[in-house]
Amino acid sequence: MKLTLPYQGLLRASRLAVLSAAALLAAGQLQAGEPSAKAPAPVIEPEAPFVTGTLSLMVDTHFVSYGQDVWAAGQSWQDPLFHPSLELNFNLGSGFSFILGTWWDVNDNAASSIGDRIQEVDVWAGFGYAVGDWKFTLLYQAWMYGSSTEEIVDFKVAYSSFLNPYILLHGRTDRGAATTFGEGLVVQAGIAPGASLGPVSLSFPIALSYDTYDFHGGQAGFGFASAGVSASIPLTKSITANIGATYYYTNDNVIVTNPDEGFVMGSAGITVTF
Repeated sequence: MKLTLPYQGLLRASRLAVLSAAALLAAGQLQAGEPSAKAPAPVIEPEAPFVTGTLSLMVDTHFVSYGQDVWAAGQSWQDPLFHPSLELNFNLGSGFSFILGTWWDVNDNAASSIGDRIQEVDVWAGFGYAVGDWKFTLLYQAWMYGSSTEEIVDFKVAYSSFLNPYILLHGRTDRGAATTFGEGLVVQAGIAPGASLGPVSLSFPIALSYDTYDFHGGQAGFGFASAGVSASIPLTKSITANIGATYYYTNDNVIVTNPDEGFVMGSAGITVTF
């Protein structure tokens, strides 16, 4: 049947509408799932390195071991000591880490049983666990001096905040060459609030301790109190210069070998992180 002109126009209009709808549907299908040009790029967190480390090269006026003035320097600063240390942290994932470290006491105060001027070599190994602002650390330490080894187990709980409080249980399980001391425990608690002065980082550590009987050759009770200030000055991205001073007040009924109940220890050196 031959269509009249009005019907032909209506048919053409219908076809055009169908084609337009099909074109719009196809365009929508092609764009489905494509990111918007204005969408932010995904944030990719940098992967934590497997090994990190800290090398410290410090010169100290005293060797202080939990309140004990080991070389009996007292109030003198005339005989500085070199104390290098190195600690490595291995990232085990899920907040766990494996820790290895060493610390040396180098001076000419006595004939060395190790060699040259190396009076003591300490090594430690253990594990750390961090969750939120909490960190837990368990270490076994071997302190080698005087042709013998003093064995230590440390457990520390720390909380990262303005005050940075912590508590440390320091247990001597084998006295080694420390023949005038016994096995036992030191409980130390402290804080270390910090501040910044331009690029300089300041820390104000304060600590108190309690000794069990005969740990430092004396009675059980309050062992020492200390308060200090230290400054870290960045030299490069990974190297800082450090300087500080700490005042110690010790109880001579508990820590019996110190020549003075009160003394100030000074420290200076550099720290390299990698």
